[in-house]
Amino acid sequence: MAKEGGGFGKLIVGFLLGVAAVAAGLFLYLRFAALPVAVADKAFPFEKQIVRVPLHSRIEAEKKDSPFGASEDVFEAGAHVYKAQCASCHGTPGHDVAFAAKMYPSAPQLWKKHAKSEVVGVSDDEPGETYWRVANGIRLTGMPSYKDTLSEIEMWQVSLLLKNADKEMPAPVMDILAGK
Repeated sequence: MAKEGGGFGKLIVGFLLGVAAVAAGLFLYLRFAALPVAVADKAFPFEKQIVRVPLHSRIEAEKKDSPFGASEDVFEAGAHVYKAQCASCHGTPGHDVAFAAKMYPSAPQLWKKHAKSEVVGVSDDEPGETYWRVANGIRLTGMPSYKDTLSEIEMWQVSLLLKNADKEMPAPVMDILAGK
């Protein structure tokens, strides 16, 4: 008489062997393949989507509202912070940073219109989204976290300044950004 059953056990063993084979294949691929790790290399398939989806979800869940509104004083204070902390990678009005294009991903020039739209920098983002990026940074981009470097007020000042980068700025703000 033949033994019946054992099919479920074989299914489990097959599943575990399949998982082990996939894990081993992934390890071998990561260990021995010529992966795109240099800045000039072509991106992994779906690399941008893999990073953007959770980033946007997290920002949406954690963003805050500004504790104060935009004003010339806020813009001037934000310009001082921007010039000292941000301009070296993100440029100033009329002055792009050449090496920013050689970063991966490239550092956006926040005072310049996007190539495919009329949007300037991050002026189409809510200030809370920009604040989150400034406070927390973004992994795998070179964007550092400033929550231990800048005060909350300074981060909001920069965020409100950048929200309005598509508008004409008062002369004192432009002078600060120009280094005058």
